[in-house]
Amino acid sequence: MYKILVINPGSTSTRLALYEEGIELFREKINHPKEELNVYKSVMEQCPLRKDAVINMLDKWKVPINELAAVAGRGGTLRPIKSGTYIVNQRMIEDCIRGVGGHHASNLGAVIASEIAAKAGIPAFVVDPPVVDELGELARITGLPEIKRKSRFHALNQKECAKAAANELGKSYQEARIIVVHLGSGISIGAHICGQVVDVNDCYDSEGPIMPERAGTLPAGDLVKMCYSGKFTLEEMQKKLTGKGGVYAYLGTSDMISVKGKVNLGDKAAKLLYDAMAYQVSKFVGALSTVLEGNVDCIAMTGGLAGDDDFIKMVSCRVDWIAPVKVYPGEMEMEALAKGVLEVLQGAVEAKIYCDDSIID
Repeated sequence: MYKILVINPGSTSTRLALYEEGIELFREKINHPKEELNVYKSVMEQCPLRKDAVINMLDKWKVPINELAAVAGRGGTLRPIKSGTYIVNQRMIEDCIRGVGGHHASNLGAVIASEIAAKAGIPAFVVDPPVVDELGELARITGLPEIKRKSRFHALNQKECAKAAANELGKSYQEARIIVVHLGSGISIGAHICGQVVDVNDCYDSEGPIMPERAGTLPAGDLVKMCYSGKFTLEEMQKKLTGKGGVYAYLGTSDMISVKGKVNLGDKAAKLLYDAMAYQVSKFVGALSTVLEGNVDCIAMTGGLAGDDDFIKMVSCRVDWIAPVKVYPGEMEMEALAKGVLEVLQGAVEAKIYCDDSIID
């Protein structure tokens, strides 16, 4: 019986779950107050704190680490790679620590998983990290040869959601043509064709619709003028795009539950931002429908905001003429991590190696 510990670090929390043969035994969300995290200069410095929290939770569950068969960590912003389950190796750990694709809490996943796995003498894995790159050649082109579009999105949840939607349609993921909309603090909208995400907005670089804490795609000319105005440092501008942009920049909060509360109380500014986000999400779904040449099996909506019926209705009324809309509130990341590792342990698929052959230039 394979017991798999799943570790999914977020910006202010670490989610944990324990699975046995695909069945969830425990799940817990460990919250890390901002005042606790603010003493660290970087995300990676939080590693000992978060690892101790994981080990304490295993003690609470009364699960010795020698009972584990493997540890799964959420993959971080690594170099671009193909979809799949990867064994955590030294090169991956070094790239997570260096932040080769950016410094993000998800980078802690592979590092913590590896350290706990090493104590138990078992393997550690990541599954479909945010840098999964299946973009078509046309999707990479921008208006400047110096800049290529990148594939950075909620690959783990998007793919699991697409598989669930395909199953509902009576198709395999490899047969389906689906647009997946992940609605969280970041919003990613992907065109899934026959098992590959051939186009998606780079939400880690604030490309796409306005988001709770990311600015989304901005008018390039005005953005350049702002950068050279002398009013902001590079770091301040980056924070304006990701972290303090989007809904936060207008309303001072990125908590969409709080924003919805303001909307319900008649706050016109909150209502305008709420409506604008739904409008822009719909617009990007429409754009991706052209990538699928109008042949779309369904539009699948997932993420925390997918639980807001009013928001989903506002998007659906604009896009349901393209294809039926299916809604999967929350996220499926924990299940997807456990499933990807279990398939490797059972020999159904082979684990991939993070190396030059798997990295996409």
